[in-house]
Amino acid sequence: MSSPPIPEPVPKNAVSQIATAAPPPADARPQASAETARFAVEGMTCASCVGRIERGLSALPGVEAAVANLGTREVRVRFTAPATRESMAGTLAGIGYPVRPETVELSVEGMTCASCVGRVERVLKAQPGVISTTANLATRRARVVTLEPLDPERLAALVRKAGFEAQPLAEAAPRAEGSEERALWRDALIAGILTLPVFVTEMGGHLVPAFHHWLHGLTDPWNLWLMQFVLTTLVLAFPGRRFFAKGLPALARLAPDMNSLVALGTFAAWAYSSVVTFLPGLVPAESQSVYFEAAAVIVVLILAGRAMEARARGRAGAAISRLIGLQPRTARLESGAEVPVASLLPGMRVTLRAGERVPVDGHVVSGRSAVDESMLTGEPLPVAKEPGASVTGGTVNGTGALVVEVSAVGSDTVLARITAMVEEAQGSKLPMQALVDRVTLWFVPAVMAVALVATLAWLAITGDMARALVAGVSVLIIACPCAMGLATPVSILVGTGRAAEMGVLFRRGEALQRLADVKRISFDKTGTLTEGRPRVTAVHGPEEMLALAAAVERGSEHPLALAVLEAAAEAGSPVPVATDFAARPGYGAEATVEGGRIGGAQIEGGRIGVGSARMFGMVPEELARIAAEASARGESLIHVGRIHPDGGGEVLGLITVADRVKPQSARAVAALKEMGVTPAMISGDTPAAAQAVAAGLGIEEVHGGILPEGKLALIRETRGAFVGDGINDAPALAAAEVGISMGTGTDVAIEAGDVVLMRGDPLAVASALKIGRAVLRNIRENLVWAFGYNVALIPVAAGLLVPFGGPQLSPVLAAGAMALSSVFVLSNALRLRFVRDVR
Repeated sequence: MSSPPIPEPVPKNAVSQIATAAPPPADARPQASAETARFAVEGMTCASCVGRIERGLSALPGVEAAVANLGTREVRVRFTAPATRESMAGTLAGIGYPVRPETVELSVEGMTCASCVGRVERVLKAQPGVISTTANLATRRARVVTLEPLDPERLAALVRKAGFEAQPLAEAAPRAEGSEERALWRDALIAGILTLPVFVTEMGGHLVPAFHHWLHGLTDPWNLWLMQFVLTTLVLAFPGRRFFAKGLPALARLAPDMNSLVALGTFAAWAYSSVVTFLPGLVPAESQSVYFEAAAVIVVLILAGRAMEARARGRAGAAISRLIGLQPRTARLESGAEVPVASLLPGMRVTLRAGERVPVDGHVVSGRSAVDESMLTGEPLPVAKEPGASVTGGTVNGTGALVVEVSAVGSDTVLARITAMVEEAQGSKLPMQALVDRVTLWFVPAVMAVALVATLAWLAITGDMARALVAGVSVLIIACPCAMGLATPVSILVGTGRAAEMGVLFRRGEALQRLADVKRISFDKTGTLTEGRPRVTAVHGPEEMLALAAAVERGSEHPLALAVLEAAAEAGSPVPVATDFAARPGYGAEATVEGGRIGGAQIEGGRIGVGSARMFGMVPEELARIAAEASARGESLIHVGRIHPDGGGEVLGLITVADRVKPQSARAVAALKEMGVTPAMISGDTPAAAQAVAAGLGIEEVHGGILPEGKLALIRETRGAFVGDGINDAPALAAAEVGISMGTGTDVAIEAGDVVLMRGDPLAVASALKIGRAVLRNIRENLVWAFGYNVALIPVAAGLLVPFGGPQLSPVLAAGAMALSSVFVLSNALRLRFVRDVR
């Protein structure tokens, strides 16, 4: 992989121009100190571009100096208010030099709920030059898109200041698989062992009266309370310390989160019970009850719930691990030495033995084999490889030995690009997530207010401090926003991972939601619904005619010539020698073909012509009828005949050639119709050819003879999704609500699409739609559960139903219900792993 060019330094006079801008007059009012912004721009190619950029920016109020550097493609601007980075970026875009955004990724540990996610995003979004931020609870990452390069370490420091462990993703040590889950189960086990005596001595007496009498006969109740105090204090001080270490500082910053709720709830139960134990005179006799078991059991249940969450997240993110694991760690050079794959460079040659994985992208130099590319295409049959053929890192070599010259390494390999696409999709947010973000911004403060109101109301109505405490603590514990924070990202995580296994790559997560909602999908024809290359569909004439045509076409470079040669090879037709080849523009080609017995067949040679009917004059009536029917179907016609010395000719037969429809295309169209989607075709081919293909597939709406700008206009008018594979499809792919690119197409088309189909199978479009709808349905189920759970149980926990004979949840049951809500959301999302491909 070639190294990126080293940026040229800004010229000294440019630096001095920015640094020594004319100071304000001595009597001027004090102004805000000037700032310096640095933008990487696109489209700057010459000195006139430099001048246009500098003039455009200098005209903005507040801009003191603007210097564009052609060498580094950067612009440095010194400015004060009212100029802003956003206004300068808008000006640059308006004059044709858009700012190229920078992306910084951070590893963030310590996010436990939707409130944590919101706080991380708000801290990062507040930084100058930041366009957007996305923190993902499921992947424990934050992505920051900025107008200008920002120091990743400085951004990480801001997140650490907000109470989370953060560092640039490139510097983050890889997390040992299962380490978080093991640590949580360990702490849950320790807390459980300490809690068991507390729970048995306190709750056992309520469940079994005989046990209560026996226990109180054995020792004084105060001794039991003292034991419960010691064990519960140990639970809160060690396994439960994490809630206080994170929750209380967040509360002090007026940004409470789930940890704050748990810390307040458990501390309230512990503190009240401690007062009853050591200072009973401060509490009325009728309210002298202890709730040590509630504080301890809450910690056990929440730790166990988080351990189950960690396990489910690990299973949800397995797709990325599997993709990364496909690439071997070492490669064997031609010399026989084994070297790390990371040390390979383009141009090096590596050897592959039978059954080995291909280490990097490259092309075969020598050897023949069949390579299993199912991890890319989903197709089970191996693909034959011979010198000149390309191979992809991560695929599996068959029974032959190959020597491969490296063409791409590192992030430039197909496997690395696929992994990056999946990671980007898994880390993104859907538009519906905006609703969740707005709700969770005020959720935790609102819950704390409800808990306080419930406590004060019960205290005022009943005078029972214990009962009031139960209501307040129950509200705090049950209202954990974990489920809301996980509802969307975990479904995206699992869904995009499953889609990747099906050969469908969502380059952006929001494409899931848009694709799930589309009711119309337009297809390009060539290379999408058809194979993209002409093939012989029928041969009408004597047995040796195909061999005669192939002999002439050997000297031609016309696309139809290759189709004739392939058909002759497939039919096993012997191809005689041809001499004196001559191309006749507008008519075809001719050559002298040697006759004789060739490959067991008797070939009558002579001067043979291949091309249009006008090469020969009269065409037999039967062949003319066949030609008219084939032409109406949009097929190409190749007439084969003998050329007479006087210039005339005699037609021997007719070969029809067409771009064959892919075997899966008809099933794909039918599957989309069954899913309530209207299929359409927009093709640059002739209207007759497009109509013929569409009629055979069951597509009613057809647009033929459409140029790229016409495709773009149609897509803008009709909306919906568009499926294409060529450079001419790129504008339409970019303009569609969802652009779906065939992975077998050009790089330009792939980059323009929102969804990439790794196999050239139109059925994958139906698979993409199916997984998109499944993910969206799953997210809605999660959100209904998460919101409905809180809406239904917070009033119950507050005791709103008690006056009507209804129940009131205890803090212990509230903790259990809270843990189960997150586990339910995660388990529901994991069902997406079983979505079946459309085949």
